[in-house]
Amino acid sequence: MNEDDVTGEVLAWFEQAWDPTLSLLSWRQRLVDSGWAVPSWSPDWFGLGLPAWVEAVAHRAIRRSGGVALPLGPGAGLAAPTLYEHGSDELKGRLLQPTLTGEMEWCQLFSEPGAGSDLAGLKATAVRDGDNWVVNGQKVWNTSADHADMAILVARTDWDAAKHAGITYFALDMHQQGVETRPIRQMNNRQSFNEVFMTDAIIPHANIVGRVGDGWRVARATLAHERSFTMTRDVYFKPGVAGRVIDQARAEAELYLKTYEWYPQRKGRFDLLTERAVAAGADNDPVEQEQLMRVWAFERASSLTAERARVMRDLGHPPGPEGSIGKLALSEVARRCNDMHSSLLGADAMLAAGGDDPIHDAVAEVLISTPAQSIAGGTDEIQKNIVAERMLDCPRSHRPIGACRIARWVVSTRPARTSRPPSPRCLLCRPRRRLRGTRLPVARKVREVRVSIRARPLPPLYRHGRRRRRR
Repeated sequence: MNEDDVTGEVLAWFEQAWDPTLSLLSWRQRLVDSGWAVPSWSPDWFGLGLPAWVEAVAHRAIRRSGGVALPLGPGAGLAAPTLYEHGSDELKGRLLQPTLTGEMEWCQLFSEPGAGSDLAGLKATAVRDGDNWVVNGQKVWNTSADHADMAILVARTDWDAAKHAGITYFALDMHQQGVETRPIRQMNNRQSFNEVFMTDAIIPHANIVGRVGDGWRVARATLAHERSFTMTRDVYFKPGVAGRVIDQARAEAELYLKTYEWYPQRKGRFDLLTERAVAAGADNDPVEQEQLMRVWAFERASSLTAERARVMRDLGHPPGPEGSIGKLALSEVARRCNDMHSSLLGADAMLAAGGDDPIHDAVAEVLISTPAQSIAGGTDEIQKNIVAERMLDCPRSHRPIGACRIARWVVSTRPARTSRPPSPRCLLCRPRRRLRGTRLPVARKVREVRVSIRARPLPPLYRHGRRRRRR
């Protein structure tokens, strides 16, 4: 099966099923029942059992033929795939179809005032009370929480367990008395986010996604979907096509995109750099030209990285660290564009938006919006940790001796002649301050390590397993 075969099958079905006089909900129900909404899913759950790349091809064919595909937002992009992968059959039977049709809107309740990048340090609690869980706590930076029907929520259910082991993943009903939503005004004068306060909110035990205490693994799956661009769906309506379905789909897209209308400024507005350089008379300045080309080259590399992540996802690979690389690249592009805009405008860049020049207004918003790019969806530091541990196989902190792939064959495990217990970290990644007063194991094949895997050699002071006398 190739793209042409998939496109032919989708178009043949579309010609028979399309009816522009239907409501948007009725059309999406017909789409979900056909299996072309999520063709990579199992036939038992609205799919066709086809490879993952088929979904993008099918949706593109439907849109270009004048139809409408899945709804925008975290419902179909985050909640649905997470429920499909980790939810119980009963939970999937209740929530998947209304989520895919757009009848049920979702929001994401992960971050807290004291647990943003360190999500495992969350303080929101869920206490078992018979067949229900009682939730108390606060969440922040929640998009669409003001009008969502359901929420994907992580809360701590066991304070005695390890940090990552006492978390459980829930599906929370937002329309209840114990849930209060308040808008957050940002420094760019937007209100795209909310904070949510939960006071004795009730969640049925059947709304647990995965198992009790296994919420960290499920949350990582959701974050992987978020970083692998599954929420990015094309908004395209074929020119000249009209009808009830199209009108309702346009209204839905307009309402959804209004929340994100400042996101191009958050990404740095690379598309405005050339025009602003010409307007500022810097297009003939060799220094500015070099800086502009540096930004252009990095932005192009970032786009190719994002495309690679999408291709890997379409080929059926699970979301991986490629999404973290793409997000790091987007953050760097935003910072470089911010610097370039500031250099071109000079002191005028500090003028507030609201003047007669719409381009200047956009650039003024860029300067105060780009910091969010390196924070939202996981800070740059978290993304670097993911890349280091999952792609470069760098050791984590507090890893036992022998767990590091490099040290497993480089370092001997001969016990040290000291009463102090050895540090529970391998020789190559142990801080130097922990080495004092301890005779270390003998390191062998240091030269081979440097040549083959470019590991950092041991300090000369400890290279031969004994301390040299200091002069």
